[in-house]
Amino acid sequence: MEELHRRAHPCIGVSQTYREGLVRIPTYTTEMNWDPLLDGVEVIVHLAARVHVMNDRSSEPLREFRQSNVEASLHLARSAARCGVRRFVFVSTIKVNGERTELGCPFKADASPNPEGPYAISKMEAEKALLELARDTGLEIVIIRPTLVYGPGVKGNIATLAKLGKLGLPSPLGLIQNRRSLLHVSNLCDLLLIASEHPNAANQVFLAADGNSVSTEQILQELGWTKAPRWLCKLASSILKSRLFENNAALEKIIGNLEADIGDTTEKLGWKPNKYALQKIN
Repeated sequence: MEELHRRAHPCIGVSQTYREGLVRIPTYTTEMNWDPLLDGVEVIVHLAARVHVMNDRSSEPLREFRQSNVEASLHLARSAARCGVRRFVFVSTIKVNGERTELGCPFKADASPNPEGPYAISKMEAEKALLELARDTGLEIVIIRPTLVYGPGVKGNIATLAKLGKLGLPSPLGLIQNRRSLLHVSNLCDLLLIASEHPNAANQVFLAADGNSVSTEQILQELGWTKAPRWLCKLASSILKSRLFENNAALEKIIGNLEADIGDTTEKLGWKPNKYALQKIN
């Protein structure tokens, strides 16, 4: 919203919780009547989603994710098509491609989806349903699959690592030379604005990342962690590569590879992401 206002784009933001400057909606379900809010709207940038839930106790987690990420999203898109909205930009996730890549073999936008877990599966299903709606109605759909987003106010793993970095802890991952793609929130905002207008974006899928992959060690260094002695790095590397940690999904997200090839995005949309330092996240 701030970026849209800065560029003098008239816009309406909505939220289920009270936030200054946003329109509060009573529900984000198929019961929501979107038509009054969509009068005169040309483009919708869709950010709402049910994301990863820690200690999810739902007996049917995939059903819960589908209700928010598929059914509610499609309900809004159908209202958009009915009300004459031109374009619907849907923020999905790189997890639709998968959870990991081989070193030097980044994900590409046209690769076959390989989602793991209810969140990624529901996002893939939403993408397919929206593109089908585009064929049936003429509503232009743009799919954006961002990698891990960071920037001011970031939460989750990056925020935790940043807090630990302020303690000056030594990083034992100096010998783990993995590669991970990240995305600064300002680059995401810029891409979403381009995707909302560019003629080449209609009914396409685009991957989004900063363009320069980094290792976990580089991430920790930028967040304030200090370099550990080589003996400690060797010990950590040996432990992490042992059978004890094989097929550990949580560990994979830290020391594994996950790269996105944004060549198609930059070529078709003329988008050039800026580079940012991870320590500037406050």
